Amino acid sequence: MREPDLSSAALIGIDWGSSSLRAFLIGGKGLVLATRTSTSGASTLKGEAAFEAALQEVAGDWTAARPALPILACGMVGSQHGWREVPYADCPIHVSELALRLAPPNGHGIRIVPGLLYAPQDMAPDVMRGEETQIAGALQANPALAEHACIVMPGTHSKWAGVQRGRIVAFATHMTGELYAVLRTHSVLGRLMAAPKEGSDVQAGSPAFRAGIDAARNRNAPGLTHQLFTARTLPLTGRMGGEESCDYLSGLLIGHEIEAGLAWRDSAGLTDAPLVLIGEPELCRRYRFALDCFGKRADPLLPNTAPAGLWSLAHKAGLLAGTESAT
Repeated sequence: MREPDLSSAALIGIDWGSSSLRAFLIGGKGLVLATRTSTSGASTLKGEAAFEAALQEVAGDWTAARPALPILACGMVGSQHGWREVPYADCPIHVSELALRLAPPNGHGIRIVPGLLYAPQDMAPDVMRGEETQIAGALQANPALAEHACIVMPGTHSKWAGVQRGRIVAFATHMTGELYAVLRTHSVLGRLMAAPKEGSDVQAGSPAFRAGIDAARNRNAPGLTHQLFTARTLPLTGRMGGEESCDYLSGLLIGHEIEAGLAWRDSAGLTDAPLVLIGEPELCRRYRFALDCFGKRADPLLPNTAPAGLWSLAHKAGLLAGTESAT
């Protein structure tokens, strides 16, 4: 693989989640010149030396060749269990204000984007770390979304976020991905399940996945906790295969998330806001299919927008050569 042209680099961007680390070498106009990944997520590391070693592994040659390059990180690296805890910024907040809240550089020159805290008086608090940067990237790439949008970010902890006039005004978290993993791995449901075949077509939506979505939409059903057990009884009685039951469980959980998410969208005053999906393409295709089943259309479907967000915030903060600070 050809090495990137370090002379045109303007920023090292880090998307440091709980289970993985992604490093981006970014050029002066926001173009990603190179991407590197590691399994050294923030939750797998303990102590400053471990974080320093993980960063050295993925970007050490970049920093050695260009020691003056700014480094901006987002995600769980700024959590209580990260490299350095960075206080949450309060939501609602304009995305440009995140550039004013960057943590000052640590001893290794790394600045960290703050996460967001949403704590209305009549509701339990909610938080995000990393998704705020993806939202900033989405608005950078698609300025029309800044006026009015409902952004859905599927994942371990799915986020539904409302944007109005460039401000992140509200968001809600669903533990859909983590619940799926826990149920498959650590519950009675997983005993009869088999891993889906490689290359299975999830974009079109398997019948079992659609059955799970339909079950979630059934207003007469006795609730999620009962329906979860059907992911065991269907294969147990031979009405569904082990591979199918995985898709069924996925459809069931995603279906319940979408039903709740659409209700949240209405209560947040975002009923007419465009639905935007950001995340891994295969997972976003599942969500798009599920939304279609609910009669809702998600468009556009965006890949990981964290690099664009990191570049945009670095630009606004005046970290890039030839740029002025947002202050």
